Amino acid sequence: VQLQASGGGSVQAGGSLRLSCAASGRTAGNYVMGWFRQAPGKEREFVAAIRWANIRTHYEDYADSVKGRFTISRDTDKNTVYLRMNSLKPEDTAVYYCAGRTIRDYRRIYSKESDFGSWGQGTLVTVSS
Repeated sequence: VQLQASGGGSVQAGGSLRLSCAASGRTAGNYVMGWFRQAPGKEREFVAAIRWANIRTHYEDYADSVKGRFTISRDTDKNTVYLRMNSLKPEDTAVYYCAGRTIRDYRRIYSKESDFGSWGQGTLVTVSS
C-alpha cells in the first residue's frame, strides 16, 4: 500500500487544518492507519490512529496532547483517512506523517512506529502564535 499525505500549511494559533492520507492499494479487512508527527529537534511521536475490521466498525485512538482537539476519520469510498485539527497550538508545529498496516487484532491499540509498515511522505504544519 502506498500512502500520500497532504493538507499541511501555515495557520495562526486557534486555527484549523485538515490533513488527508490517500491509500492506493488494499486496506480492506483488518487495517490501521495513523498519524505521527516530528517537531524540529524532537523524536517522531504518535498523534492518532483509526483501526477497523469492516466498513461499519472502527476505533479511534489519540495521544493525550491532541485529545479533544483532533479527530481522525475514514472515507471508505475514497480509501482516505483524514485528520481534522482544531484549536491548533504552536506546539503542534511539526511534519506530519501518515502510516498504515494490515493487522491481525483490530481490538488493540497501535501507537508505536514499529506497529506500522507503510509510510507516506510528510506534510508540514506550522502554527504561529
